[in-house]
Amino acid sequence: QVHLVESGGGLVQAGGSLRLSCATSGSVFSVNAMAWYRQAPGKQRELVAAITIGGNTNYADSVKGRFTISRDNAKNTVYLQMSSLKPEDTAVYYCHADGAAYYGFTHRPFDSWGQGTQVTVSS
Repeated sequence: QVHLVESGGGLVQAGGSLRLSCATSGSVFSVNAMAWYRQAPGKQRELVAAITIGGNTNYADSVKGRFTISRDNAKNTVYLQMSSLKPEDTAVYYCHADGAAYYGFTHRPFDSWGQGTQVTVSS
């Protein structure tokens, strides 16, 4: 099994910055796309940013120019640098990754979510 462990959330004032990290653990063979999603109270989970193994990125319009996603392929870890934070960025942020995991002498695909980390931006 592959698990994702997020860290870096917290409380910050509007205009401030936070950096989220998400590390994989378990029998990881390879990791393809990695992404950050968020879910605010009463709202659906939405994609914030995604990054391919080759480094191509995609951002939600609401965070373009403020958030930067990056990854360390050697560590199978993804980061989200958040700057110029706004109260509307308040949400639980979830990490997602897919790829292949060792299964005996072969591999199986995995599709995993982290447990979520709270980000609260005060006005």
